[in-house]
Amino acid sequence: VKERRLLYYLDEFGDRGEDVSVDEASLVFENDRLRSAYIALQAWKEAILSDPYNLTADWVGSDVCGYTGVFCAQAIDDPEVRTVAGIDLNHGDIAGYLPEELGLLVDLGLFHINSNRFCGKIPTKFRNLKTLFELDLSNNRFAGKFPRVVLSLPKLVYLDIRYNEFEGTVPPELFDKPLDAIFINNNRFAFELPDNFGNSPVSVIVVANNHFHGCVPASLGNMTRLNEILFLNNGLRSCLPEEIGRLVNLTVFDVSFNQLLGPLPENLEGLVKLEQLNVAHNFLSGKIPASICELPNLKNFTFSYNFFTGEPPSCLALPASSDRRNCLSGRPAQRSAAQCKGFLSKKIHCSAIKCKRFVPSFPPPPSPLPLPSPPPPPIYHSPPPPP
Repeated sequence: VKERRLLYYLDEFGDRGEDVSVDEASLVFENDRLRSAYIALQAWKEAILSDPYNLTADWVGSDVCGYTGVFCAQAIDDPEVRTVAGIDLNHGDIAGYLPEELGLLVDLGLFHINSNRFCGKIPTKFRNLKTLFELDLSNNRFAGKFPRVVLSLPKLVYLDIRYNEFEGTVPPELFDKPLDAIFINNNRFAFELPDNFGNSPVSVIVVANNHFHGCVPASLGNMTRLNEILFLNNGLRSCLPEEIGRLVNLTVFDVSFNQLLGPLPENLEGLVKLEQLNVAHNFLSGKIPASICELPNLKNFTFSYNFFTGEPPSCLALPASSDRRNCLSGRPAQRSAAQCKGFLSKKIHCSAIKCKRFVPSFPPPPSPLPLPSPPPPPIYHSPPPPP
């Protein structure tokens, strides 16, 4: 009978995970890190309830680098040691949950499991994944509050938790993290976008299809690296802040299906790289500035289902645009005269909407130059003693 013993996950806090049986008589590991990876992956395999494509069928034996969806590389801190650096089980339709033992994968850089049926919560032991820089949990069945454990990942630059069942608020600290991409859309988050929203250095952020409310934060004007931002289908109720015109790298801006009021800011003409602009299904009014439709890269401008009263000819010349259901004289498929009169008779005062004012962020001042060391004091020699 082969000797067998149970290994378990004992971390620095003394927490114990699920037992994983290891046959010592037949399993030989290249190093201790791959042994820990084996424990983590076997615990995960035990937590899988359905694997219709048999992606984990070959998760057998000590060669964890040969497992489907598991990728190994040299350890960052020791090039002589091979370790598990990435996991990619995207589009596997796997059902199950994530066990705490996954926190043993301390060298993991990528964790991609989108388009599966994983449920439950994100393990707290993910806090041990100090080298993780891409986390994709999208299109699963995770639930509960925002997984705050992601805030403890110092190397994370890509966060994708869209299309799940997360709910409640999103911690403001998320927008102070040095992330490049944030996807939290299509969940059940409900909160007011915080004032520090504009602190985020992201190039892409999507918060669509949640239950956000309040103002479009003026701090948005600090996000000068931003390429794409999608606010669509929330409950945002404010005027569009003029600071949006500072986003000189923006290519996609979508605030459709909200409750936005007032006119389009004139200084949107500063969005020289903008390709797609969607402000449809709001309560916007006034005349559309010609400078917006004359943006050099604008290809698609959708502003249907608002209360605009003026449309310059340059908008009609765009490759794609939609002006239906506004109050535009001479254009087809507009709102009725009664609808337009009823809405436009009520003046919109953007200043009366209590939104935070814009506070520009400035780079930190340069460190002061070190002062030169003073010259050493002169050396005085004692005179020779008198004869």
